[in-house]
Amino acid sequence: MDFISKNNFCFKKKKNSPRKKMNIKQAKNIPIREVMESFSLFPKKENDRVAFYFALDREENTPSLSINFIENTAFDYGTGKKYDNISIIQTIKKCSVTDALQYLSGIDYSYTEKKVIAESGTNFKIVTIKDLQHPALIQYLRTRKITLETHYLREIHYEISGKKYFAIAFENNSGGFEIRNKYAKLCLGKKDITFLKSNAKRLLIFEGFLDFISFKILSNSGGNEAADYIILNSISQIYLLRKLEENYEKIELYLDNDHAGDKGTNELRHIFPNAEDKRYLYGEFKDINDFLISK
Repeated sequence: MDFISKNNFCFKKKKNSPRKKMNIKQAKNIPIREVMESFSLFPKKENDRVAFYFALDREENTPSLSINFIENTAFDYGTGKKYDNISIIQTIKKCSVTDALQYLSGIDYSYTEKKVIAESGTNFKIVTIKDLQHPALIQYLRTRKITLETHYLREIHYEISGKKYFAIAFENNSGGFEIRNKYAKLCLGKKDITFLKSNAKRLLIFEGFLDFISFKILSNSGGNEAADYIILNSISQIYLLRKLEENYEKIELYLDNDHAGDKGTNELRHIFPNAEDKRYLYGEFKDINDFLISK
């Protein structure tokens, strides 16, 4: 469904702000999965804690590199060598620590969001969940051009370390909530995807819920072909789709037009060879919501 057309509109590209220099501690806190994905390296088998990859420094038929997502380290059973993020990059690029840090500084990662989730995970309390009505939240959605399809969203009031907050909430499959307002972007509870099923033969995959809802708004006037929807709620959640049992005749990918979106699209096409990258429909914009805002 070509709900987006290449209209004659003008826009200004944002200038890239200079990156802050990354230190060793920050580099080691980046999810090791995302470092591997930056080189288009994906696991051959995995679970929630551990994954096996082919070795970094040699060809092999059986993967011997074990990555522990909890410890954020890797171990090569063939050589006995242990890796962290920096030494992984040094091995692949044959570079110095300084060059490895520079490489990491030039890539967008989701580790900042994950840090907030971890910090809030054991100290939050949900006070109430209700229909959206707070003027500040409604105004925030208006700035994002979200005026329809808000039945997917709720208003949540919560506490973290005794401080009270309110935000827009989008529920995931594990009963956790993706939280958004003008100032916050985090997850309360267990992180997971959101899978909206209607037993359709077509599957559409999005990074975040604002892009999913933007798609629904943009396609509203053109008639909706039946589809199932997966909202990843984070690029790092893609591995969960390896366990997907449903078979789809058509799979469409609507990720962001950035480095993380490139990585995610590549990984999804490894999982689903028939998946189609639909980002060309909003190619001049970072994501579908940015396109919606421009209209």
